[in-house]
Amino acid sequence: MSDASLPAEIAAAVQFDRDGLVAAIAQQHDTGEVLMLAWMNRAALSETLATGDVCYWSRSRQKLWRKGETSGQRQRLVELRVDCDGDTLLLLVDQTGVACHTGRRNCFFRAWRNGHLDTIAEVLVDPKTLYGF
Repeated sequence: MSDASLPAEIAAAVQFDRDGLVAAIAQQHDTGEVLMLAWMNRAALSETLATGDVCYWSRSRQKLWRKGETSGQRQRLVELRVDCDGDTLLLLVDQTGVACHTGRRNCFFRAWRNGHLDTIAEVLVDPKTLYGF
């Protein structure tokens, strides 16, 4: 999908960084649970708005990352919010299954407590089942 289809009002509001990326926080729309942080470029944002299925930019693979394409753990966009500076997006989503590649519901499964990191959420789905590795 071409980034030419990015609505002008969104294109003007979003401040992409020097690498052409903007931070995108995914939050479960009905519970408020913060699921993950990822990055979007113009093409990913355009595709997300056009299809309603969340698409990110994978910095490690240098390509579009259609959330759940491999694992089935999709995110459906409910609402897009742009912060006051335009440099962060909040995606209110309906998450199917787990959001984290570790098999946990969200990516924030470690908490700094009493001087060390505690794991506060268990694996719900074995990553080997999700990704075959």
